[in-house]
Amino acid sequence: MRARPGKARLVHGKAVAPSNAPRRVVRVIDAANRIAKGKDYCYGGGHASFRSRCYDCSGSVSYALHGGRLVNRPMDSSQLMRWGHGRKGRWITVFANAGHAYMTVAGLRFDTSMTAGSGPGWSKRMLGNSGYSKRHKSHF
Repeated sequence: MRARPGKARLVHGKAVAPSNAPRRVVRVIDAANRIAKGKDYCYGGGHASFRSRCYDCSGSVSYALHGGRLVNRPMDSSQLMRWGHGRKGRWITVFANAGHAYMTVAGLRFDTSMTAGSGPGWSKRMLGNSGYSKRHKSHF
């Protein structure tokens, strides 16, 4: 199932990719959906391995990016501050500072702090991106 062109939509806590999303963006969304609201939050979670019983902010972002083959190892928020290229991306933007990381994908936020409950999840809320490095990969 795909959403209308341009923006992902949120259905029962999972993101539905837009119909015109590039394959890698769909893969990032699919990976994020695998851990969204199904895994708890724990500091350092997802850093020793992509497979973890719980994830922190940067561990969950790394997991999702790995699903789209955009990273090959888990990264902490400081490393994500230097990932890819500076500025917002067309489809995916990683927001990172020394203490936190989250990303937007096709208009939805994937995060561990602005979602209901514990652990990684999706949100339509787009608040609080000042003080963050904005990073993207070419073409995305």
